[in-house]
Amino acid sequence: MMALIPLQLESLVTQALLEDLAQGDPTSEALVLLMPNPETVVTLAVRSRQLCVVSGLEVAEALCQKVDTALVFTLHVQNGTVVDAKQTIATISGTLPSILRVERTLLNFLQHLCGIATTTWGFVQRVEHTGCRITHTRKTTPLLRLVEQQAVLDGGGHVHRYNLGAAAMLKDNILQASGCSMAELAKAVRRRLPHTAKLEIEADTVDQVSEAIEAGADVILLDNMTIDEIQQAIALIAGRAIVEVSGGITLANVRAYAQLGVDVISTSQITLGATPIDIGLDVV
Repeated sequence: MMALIPLQLESLVTQALLEDLAQGDPTSEALVLLMPNPETVVTLAVRSRQLCVVSGLEVAEALCQKVDTALVFTLHVQNGTVVDAKQTIATISGTLPSILRVERTLLNFLQHLCGIATTTWGFVQRVEHTGCRITHTRKTTPLLRLVEQQAVLDGGGHVHRYNLGAAAMLKDNILQASGCSMAELAKAVRRRLPHTAKLEIEADTVDQVSEAIEAGADVILLDNMTIDEIQQAIALIAGRAIVEVSGGITLANVRAYAQLGVDVISTSQITLGATPIDIGLDVV
């Protein structure tokens, strides 16, 4: 699993907290004045209201430390753990005003990231024992890609590519707009790729699969093809490239695609389509 470096976490939590705390917090400010002892330490439990896969704990802890270094964020489980409804994920101990300042931002991250991890886990369970990988796409929330990709990993999925520079992809619309042939563009792109990176070519038709093979694609993406077309494409590729399928993938049909013998199924449903998990803070 990857991990956010401290600099990335610092930037992320700072921007997130500025969004919510730019004008202060009248409630926590009033509590400081009215509570007999505003420095009294209280403990609240982070609990999911439903079964889910946990993700985002490192972000939650960094948020607490950014708001108040005296806040103690104690893990009860690790990222990637499947928890039942009402199970305690973590506890936060500190003053009530400080906890109030971090509560909403912390829960927003956990609800979103646990949702991605849980949705990914659902897809991964469907393709179990097929040998097929479930991966995300670059359809992620701006500025949140790294934590969303980590949530996919926590759910048992895999990385497609981290960003544009991690690999090269030639898509049908690029070829049409450029006026270049697939072979000449693939050759020019290959010269700019390090030997550790792959060239992926998207194919919408079986004829384009033949062109992609001739162009030396490391990965051939079969986009929005029918089951019959995918079977034809797999026979044509015959192990000469990694076979990836994308487009129209759902929980209901993902196993049918995986059982065709494809290597990778990529879907934006595990990031953009993930339903947030209901997570709250309960007083201990």
